[in-house]
Amino acid sequence: MPRNDPLGLADDAPLFAAWLRMTADVTAGRTRFFSIPGHKQNHRLVGPLVDGDLPLYAGLEAPGPLALLTDAEQRAARAWGVDWCRFSVGGSTHANQAVALAVGRPGDTVIVSRTLHRSMLSGLILAGLRPVWVYPELDEQHGLPGGVPPAAVAEALHRHPEAKAVLVGDPSYVGTSGDLEGLADAAHAAGVPLVVDGAWAAHFGFRPDYPQHALARGADALVISAHKTLPAMNQAALLLARTTREGGLLDPARLERGFETGHTTSPSGAVLASIDASRALLQHHGERLLGDLLGLRRRAAEKLRSVSGLEVPTGPAADPAKLVIRLPGTGASGLRVDQRLRAAGFTIEMADRDTLIPMLTMADDVVAVDALVTSIVAAVEAERGPARPISRSPAWSTVPVTGMAPREAFFATHESVDATAAVGRVSGELVAPYPPGVPVLAPGEMITAETVDELRRIAKEGGRIAYAADPSLRTFQVVRD
Repeated sequence: MPRNDPLGLADDAPLFAAWLRMTADVTAGRTRFFSIPGHKQNHRLVGPLVDGDLPLYAGLEAPGPLALLTDAEQRAARAWGVDWCRFSVGGSTHANQAVALAVGRPGDTVIVSRTLHRSMLSGLILAGLRPVWVYPELDEQHGLPGGVPPAAVAEALHRHPEAKAVLVGDPSYVGTSGDLEGLADAAHAAGVPLVVDGAWAAHFGFRPDYPQHALARGADALVISAHKTLPAMNQAALLLARTTREGGLLDPARLERGFETGHTTSPSGAVLASIDASRALLQHHGERLLGDLLGLRRRAAEKLRSVSGLEVPTGPAADPAKLVIRLPGTGASGLRVDQRLRAAGFTIEMADRDTLIPMLTMADDVVAVDALVTSIVAAVEAERGPARPISRSPAWSTVPVTGMAPREAFFATHESVDATAAVGRVSGELVAPYPPGVPVLAPGEMITAETVDELRRIAKEGGRIAYAADPSLRTFQVVRD
């Protein structure tokens, strides 16, 4: 077994196998590129940064039909139990936008979870869809979001029988999941598809003590980010669907058009190969590796729970591998803890005042996780203060007032006004704390004093405010009257 395929995945991963062969040929000088990318695998200009960056076209694939990519995508479709799959090198952002373009036409209504990622909101703008918001339940103890209640979706569909789809994010950024079977029943009773942004759940469904993936629970389409919880390269994602060919509710031709509209014509062969390899890894070694990951998470949680005031929430509807650390009971600021962790050489996925989320994956080991936990405990103790009340992030609790459709606001004439003057005006921009990238303010929504105050509070605490034209929040972009 070659060193660069330690688990023997190439036999069931055609794109990955092609990448291995071409990498070997380039290293041995048997292949020389007179095609893009412009670095031509040469270290002379920018050093080893270019290693492994092989193209799909005029690279892994021979001229003609894309046989290897088609084979890899079909294998993934079978692995997730559906008939349609495309690999994206534009992350879940591209996949969410593709499915938005596929489910309706400009002016159509869709039922949408308010805690959707900004990529789906931008998809609504591109497609000209009009959202009817539904909201997740909130855990009163921790202030974290749960799932969207099926009854809320059923009621929204009853009020809007013209709706064309139901779009939800599940699991949430903090790993909580809802009743997808109930959501699917509500959507299907109305004759519309359920589309799930499951970006954080690429590992679901491949071991009995993890949740089933959304397609197995009744969803018609699923977006997953292979680069988040699997060992795929950044920007690697999949869009999977059950189409009308299998008695589903989604048109495969519309899905293809939606996907190709935002897809690059120069996809990275390396990113695509990493999706193929990650799928093969899940099918052949996922049960063992995901079991090891559960052990790492349990070990970390046990040590962290010994810290006075620190909480590590879990529950039957949560991703069992997601490590969410709540700090209000310690009085420590998550942002200051994060600074200490960075100084100690650790980066984590997310930090705000009350929450830390270090990502644990199948690539981690006991030594690394133990070192991280030791540093977290030390940083929390160094920042310890009086316990504070639980607060709800506006990302999970915002209830917007709609002034106009998102697309209309996006293309309207905008002007920049002082924050005080912006209150009561229609927003022309999207503003979100990042992470998690869930909009607190979106195009077409009325700007309220509460929204401005909450965003400024996050910024003052050291959080990152993303996508705003003025990150200082002294001014806002509004629709010109």
